[in-house]
Amino acid sequence: MKTILTIAGSDCSGGAGIQADIKTITVHGMYAMSVITALTAQNTMGISGIYDVDPEFVGQQLDSIFTDIIPDCIKIGMVVSSDIVKVIADKLKQYKAGTVIVDPVMVSSSGSRLLSEEAQDTLVKDLFPIATLLTPNILEAQVLSGKVITTRQQQEETAVLLGQSYQTAVLIKGGHRIGEAEDVLWENGEIHWYKASRINNDNTHGTGCTLSSAIACQLAKGETMKDSISKAKEYLTGAIKAGLNLGHGSGPLNHSYPLEMGE
Repeated sequence: MKTILTIAGSDCSGGAGIQADIKTITVHGMYAMSVITALTAQNTMGISGIYDVDPEFVGQQLDSIFTDIIPDCIKIGMVVSSDIVKVIADKLKQYKAGTVIVDPVMVSSSGSRLLSEEAQDTLVKDLFPIATLLTPNILEAQVLSGKVITTRQQQEETAVLLGQSYQTAVLIKGGHRIGEAEDVLWENGEIHWYKASRINNDNTHGTGCTLSSAIACQLAKGETMKDSISKAKEYLTGAIKAGLNLGHGSGPLNHSYPLEMGE
């Protein structure tokens, strides 16, 4: 059985973060492991509190994983402090981690910064160089590049810029751009677009976490980067289309819809 490690924050309401990752990995028939970087008090209406895990304890969690069950692929989500980023980067280098997907959780869907500039600088300096794939949304790509992204061309140009700057594959998710939900991948000098119609469902809490975890599962199976993203997006689309309606705000996806459909 393939093993996937998610390094991220906990969402007590179950829609995003560690919980969304574990659900996604399990539905893909793989063994999920987790290193928790922060506890959050949140639900479909927003985040009311964040409690950072001690960096040393984050390191102890990573030691426990890598000295026993080696992950086939690693996904990194919410990391809220420079010290935690440094510990993660040091441990992944120490254990010579293989495929690493970094989903830079930096900006909320409302545009608020979730990561300090210091932590962002450490993320870029220490984690990006060991990443196999970065998966920023448009708001995060704007912060990383200093560019404004309002058009398809600007989205593509920014993917090229980030990919060349960090020497890694970059997927800029286009959900925050008006019109069709188009994502663009830059990998080894090549551009590939993923087009999809917007789904009439406001319950999209945890889509970024879910997508990056699904990509990790496909890469662990040996799929190419291009095909891994395509298949992960198919899974994400199905989870949104399933139309789960929980909570009073932007609700979670139905991660287990393939089981209900007998797939």
